[in-house]
Amino acid sequence: MNILRMAWRNIGRSRRRTVVTVAAMAFGFFAMVVWFAMLQGLLADMERTVIDVEIGDLQIHAPTYLDDPSLYTRIEDLDTLIPALEAAGFRASPRLVGGGLAAAGVSAAGASLQGVNVRRDAGVSSISTRLAEGAWLDEDDRYGVVVGRRLARSLDLALGGELIVLSQAADGSIANDLYAVRGILQSVSDAVDRSTVFLTEAAFRELFVMPSGAHRIVVRKPDDLELAAAVETVQRLAPGLDARSWRALLPTLATYLDSASASMQIVSAVIYIVVAILILNAMLMAVFERIREFGVLKALGVEPSQVLGLIFVESGLQTGLALAVGAALAVPTLWYLVEFGIDTGALGGVQVLSASFATVWRAAVTPATFAAPTANLVVLVLLAVIYPALKAARISPVEAMRHQ
Repeated sequence: MNILRMAWRNIGRSRRRTVVTVAAMAFGFFAMVVWFAMLQGLLADMERTVIDVEIGDLQIHAPTYLDDPSLYTRIEDLDTLIPALEAAGFRASPRLVGGGLAAAGVSAAGASLQGVNVRRDAGVSSISTRLAEGAWLDEDDRYGVVVGRRLARSLDLALGGELIVLSQAADGSIANDLYAVRGILQSVSDAVDRSTVFLTEAAFRELFVMPSGAHRIVVRKPDDLELAAAVETVQRLAPGLDARSWRALLPTLATYLDSASASMQIVSAVIYIVVAILILNAMLMAVFERIREFGVLKALGVEPSQVLGLIFVESGLQTGLALAVGAALAVPTLWYLVEFGIDTGALGGVQVLSASFATVWRAAVTPATFAAPTANLVVLVLLAVIYPALKAARISPVEAMRHQ
């Protein structure tokens, strides 16, 4: 008996049953692929907001800076350290950090002032692309600044508005100057939104009378280097300094992302159970409707193993059809979700620890997006068909003829 040929004929002969079975499996595959891609997109976007926009893969500080931040605790010898990092395949940019008072009109607020090397920073951070209005810093515009969106709202600042900054310089003198707002950021993080003012490095050094050094160095690792190995390498290149990964700098957020991933997997398991029930129901119907047919085959001398093989081959062919149909539906859906996403409405910009929800929730597609649901579907079909297949293989011709 040619099992493959007979299985294909059986699929085409019972079109209604085939359509129902394939549709159940295709829907399950489609749901798993889309859910997996959206889950990946959500977690990747939250992590990307932290790494690409603000923190970097890791940062270097002076040994006591994180415990007691001070304008006077700085990393010196940047001209040697940064080229050494770049020679090892890392991208690095110094950041200068100070505190002060920002005022506009009759309003004032505490501000975190960050001096940025515009050229180098473009290689380690994408914050220049997170503008709600205006433009990013320009080295030729020394007195142009970019502010967080909540700070701009609290000071009633608009593009071109004047911002007065007051602080204490490194030499003990009063640091004060007048700047023009050239850009207002989208939601980045609570700290950036609420209080951060970005200046060019030259403007920061002039304001705080700080001709050399930096308070932190933001570092991006090569793509093929693991985070832990990157920290070890940077620590060797910067002896005597404190190199920490973003997970060490933001342990609460790292734990949240890990637990969120685990929670999402639980939700995925619930979805898989629902899909498994659908598939089990379809497979039971597909087999039990044909009990008499299998009885006739047994009466004609077909071995139980051949009946078992026939059912498994039919299930395999139906699974292949379901994967093709599911993929045909999933590909354009994922294209839309990657390109346009889902508007999150009021959730956009909501802060979760040091990250924020994107205003548009986009899917993320990797090889695992299709590989994992494909493997799950095959396992679910295999588990769903075992019981009815064994029952059909073991049934006697007399019992099959009496089956209702």
